[in-house]
Amino acid sequence: MSDAIFNIPNPVNEPVLSYAPNSPEKAALKKALSELKSVQSEIPMFIGGKKVMTPEKLAIRPPHELSHTLGHHAKGTAEHVNAAINAALAAKPDWEAMPWQDRAAIFLKAADLLAGPYRAKMNAATMLCQSKSPFQAEIDCVCELVDFWRYNVWFMQEIYKQQPRSVANTWNRLDWRPLEGFIFALTPFNFTSIAGNLPTAPAMLGNVSVWKPAESQIYSAAIIMEILEEAGLPPGVVNLVYVDGPIVGSVVFEHPDFAGLHFTGSTGVFQNLWRTIGQNIHKYKSYPRIVGETGGKDFVVAHNSADAKAVAVALTRGAFEYQGQKCSAASRAYIPESMWPKVREFLVHDLKDMKMGSPEDFTNFFNAVIDEKAFDKISGYIADAKKSDKVKIIAGGNYDKSKGYFIEPTIIESSDPNYVTMCEEIFGPVLTIYVYADDAFEETLTLVDNGSPYALTGAIFARDRSAIALADQKLRHAAGNYYINDKPTGAVVGQQPFGGGRASGTNDKAGSMLNMYRWISPRTIKETFVPAIDYKYPFQQEP
Repeated sequence: MSDAIFNIPNPVNEPVLSYAPNSPEKAALKKALSELKSVQSEIPMFIGGKKVMTPEKLAIRPPHELSHTLGHHAKGTAEHVNAAINAALAAKPDWEAMPWQDRAAIFLKAADLLAGPYRAKMNAATMLCQSKSPFQAEIDCVCELVDFWRYNVWFMQEIYKQQPRSVANTWNRLDWRPLEGFIFALTPFNFTSIAGNLPTAPAMLGNVSVWKPAESQIYSAAIIMEILEEAGLPPGVVNLVYVDGPIVGSVVFEHPDFAGLHFTGSTGVFQNLWRTIGQNIHKYKSYPRIVGETGGKDFVVAHNSADAKAVAVALTRGAFEYQGQKCSAASRAYIPESMWPKVREFLVHDLKDMKMGSPEDFTNFFNAVIDEKAFDKISGYIADAKKSDKVKIIAGGNYDKSKGYFIEPTIIESSDPNYVTMCEEIFGPVLTIYVYADDAFEETLTLVDNGSPYALTGAIFARDRSAIALADQKLRHAAGNYYINDKPTGAVVGQQPFGGGRASGTNDKAGSMLNMYRWISPRTIKETFVPAIDYKYPFQQEP
């Protein structure tokens, strides 16, 4: 055992590769896509270091090519959830006792494996099973996950450095303990990076995890486990199971060693989980930590001093990159009347120029939505809009699921700021525009603040600094990630910690030290070098 005090390398954000013509990364990615499509993979669960297959298996198909089968994944049961919990708890004593720098080295190695030899494979898997373009895959499943692993390790070091003051004859210390029990990580389909971060951020700090990914993300989740195992993660520290949500919940939330929930998903699901945890609170050894990032109805507000082209590009990218399937996606916009004709012209031009199809064709900007349930929900909003006298569709509006779940990027203009698509989260490629009178900017800011139960992301566009200052004041609680003259998507680990309040979650800021604090339970230690040997105090003495 070394007596040295080690320093983690200062983290830097992983560079985003361009995938330009004739670049080596483009050739490697096309090769990886071809290789993954040429075989049908059998995707096991990972429990206690063992790969577990089951008699029942479910097919994995690209959302943009339903006729192709990428492989099959195991279908778990309650017994597998119990086995995962038992494996986690069995691994916990040794993992918690491992020197922190050794835990750190595992995740730093995982980051370099992902950035290097696994880069093309991970990108290809995310493109195929989640229908992401090369750029959207690159910034997510490689760069952001690498950033999470590198920065979270550094945050861990900075937390451990924090120690209290000591006075004469004492030594005060803080022991940054992991939580007692296991963490349940419940992860979404839309970001492979989130799926990789939620079980591993607590694990870095000595916790153990049971991880249930969204079914449509399993294909790339299994690669994350491959990387972690190659990086040297001990068996049982992170356990990956593919089990229906209600079955998982019936086991996890009844277990006395349940210590925390790390969640990204819908607001309704999160509230139900919170309710269940509250009802079972008397069963647990400790009060579980509940950390969740949920929905959003994210806004863009333009002041009449803004640049119309910049507003339009922010809306095109913010609303329609990855088919609007980002909790941060621009979903409602407020445009001044004088600016609307130009913004509309730019938007319609961009959408006409935009190609839709398979992500394997790198010229496509736009791909398929994730599954049939999402397709039916999103297309239902569009169908209702076509029948409404309060709105008109100015671009897009068509959809087809015969070969894949394709919905055109759709822009709705609404005369009613409270129309359903201005207020409800759609989680798809639907942007609703409300045009306001130029002299009603301040009143419009109030509409924005009150127009949705969510408070995740939002943006203000203006050149007039007084308008920016007013919006900053009026919208202070309307978004946890707030952008000035930029689209409301694209938060970067270490630069813009991510999370929102109100119905959007607990705002514990993934990609920052704030999130890491949630997975530790500090113990204060006071050591007195020369203890008192008389109970009496000076005040008891008389002259």
